[in-house]
Amino acid sequence: MNKGNLFRFNGAGSMNMVAFMSNTRTYAIIGGTAGIGLALARKLTARSDHVLIGGRSPDRLESTLAALGSSASGRTVDMTDRSSTHAFFADAPELSGLFTPAASYQTGAFRDGARETSEDLFDAKFWSQYWAVHAALPRLAADASVVLMSGAASIRPIGAPAYAACNSALEGLARGLALELSPIRVNCLSPGTTDSDLWRDRPAEIREPAYAYWRELCLVRRPATVEEQAHAALFLLDNTNMTGNTLFCDGGYTLR
Repeated sequence: MNKGNLFRFNGAGSMNMVAFMSNTRTYAIIGGTAGIGLALARKLTARSDHVLIGGRSPDRLESTLAALGSSASGRTVDMTDRSSTHAFFADAPELSGLFTPAASYQTGAFRDGARETSEDLFDAKFWSQYWAVHAALPRLAADASVVLMSGAASIRPIGAPAYAACNSALEGLARGLALELSPIRVNCLSPGTTDSDLWRDRPAEIREPAYAYWRELCLVRRPATVEEQAHAALFLLDNTNMTGNTLFCDGGYTLR
């Protein structure tokens, strides 16, 4: 990696330039202030890599960067806004990898015909990751690794057909990008139900029945942890012989 500049977040939306060493690898994580993205950021910084974090909330981003220390920088970004995504990467250093777990969406039945559970879902989860990779492309090293995130409903849907289709589309996107962008590697992480902030912030009367149902559906009889999902994402970032693949970290859900 050539010597360049990194940026340290300092307050809501502002960035300060700081130098970084030529042997430091930098990974971008859009959605790195919580859940799987944050767990991956912790793993990367623990091994002395640098992380460039993107998140929607300035307050949450600032607290995340403070907790991660000098190995982290970042700025606010809205992945559903292409101009915001381009601005996120505009002055980034060379990137050894990109992970895109950020998405906020609703699911619902096909018969409902609701835009927010169909077209808006694709905008939030599929097109946001599609255009994030496109925006990052000029910053990706020749041997960089991209990890998209889908979900195990791609193989085994339980209602919400648009959600299943969206996850399948992301896995197909990983295969297509792996062919076109080679030698950049592109893979997809497909998690099952995970005990993350997303679920913990929901009322217990919603969360606990969902967890109980998941225990019946998967082989390991429990939801995954964010650390397990982050470990799977790290494997895809690091393994230089993996490209065009989908890794199902779903506790055997897709086998039942």
